[in-house]
Amino acid sequence: MSINERVMEAGESLQTHWRAIVAKYQRPSKMRSSWQLVNSLVPYVALWVLMYLALDYSVLLTLALSIPAAGFLVRIFIISHDCGHGAYFKSPRVNNIVGSITGFLCWTPYYFWKHEHALHHASNGNLDKRGHGDIWTMTVKEYLAAPWRKRLIYRIYRSPLLLFGVGSFYLFIVEYRIPPRKGTPRDRRSVWRMNFALAAFVLVMTLTIGWKAFLLIQVPVFFIGAAVGTWLFYVQHQFEDVYWAKDEEWDFVAGSLQGSSYYRLPKVLQWFTGNIGFHHIHHLSAKIPNYFLEECHRNNAIFQQAPQISLWSSLKCLNYRLWDDESRKLLTFRDFKRIKQSRAA
Repeated sequence: MSINERVMEAGESLQTHWRAIVAKYQRPSKMRSSWQLVNSLVPYVALWVLMYLALDYSVLLTLALSIPAAGFLVRIFIISHDCGHGAYFKSPRVNNIVGSITGFLCWTPYYFWKHEHALHHASNGNLDKRGHGDIWTMTVKEYLAAPWRKRLIYRIYRSPLLLFGVGSFYLFIVEYRIPPRKGTPRDRRSVWRMNFALAAFVLVMTLTIGWKAFLLIQVPVFFIGAAVGTWLFYVQHQFEDVYWAKDEEWDFVAGSLQGSSYYRLPKVLQWFTGNIGFHHIHHLSAKIPNYFLEECHRNNAIFQQAPQISLWSSLKCLNYRLWDDESRKLLTFRDFKRIKQSRAA
């Protein structure tokens, strides 16, 4: 039985009782949440200070320190992400306060991102509801019907250098500064509040440590952190046997367990990424705090049938580009060319 068939079978058996399975992991621990805040924020601020002090000795040392600092920034983003799901503390008010503060450190407008991400969770794997917080994915039929300019733009967009380089940096630094035209009034206010707060922050940093020092610290940390964050999101939804279905066929459980992967990372990377590798469980129940995801996965064999990707095998995900309705797989452009020729014959 293929992975897809096993996951679909698991999804069918879960339809009636999956909520009962995940319910016992949906209770946030005030102590664990508070400690995670401390062991994420304190090292990040300390590394920021060390990077500034290191500038007196070596720019290269400052750049080297940006790597662990970016790791803690990713961890802080996961905390903001959990707050956005109302999963980090029992109190909605505390979630929103902590989420806004940690979102500020990630230059991410909390309420706007919270709303967009909720739409992503509600439509993950639904071909007819693409476009909310996901990676632009075209089907084979759409690609064949598209004019050459759109196909060229799509190829450029899907290139690793753009997705995990300029593109990810642009998303957090520029795109999140633009109020969404189709967003709610609260979304737009969230963006404007973040812009004013960041303007004040940049001004204070410029007047205190200087704009050169600020850029030498903030830019590399953000560039690495944004690239890692985009990569995590990408590989957890862009693998060969991923689940996509038309709206009338789409199923939430299948979209969670098969449309999201279990990204099996080394323990140190799992820690820095806040257990987000257990993405299949997170999509099934976004109310589970990140520190309970591994326990939920380990204690329930049915979740262990979800698609698994290792650090090494995840590199293959870079090649997948197009969704094929007939084979129900993501294809590389080489696969697409071969299938196109065979079907034409």
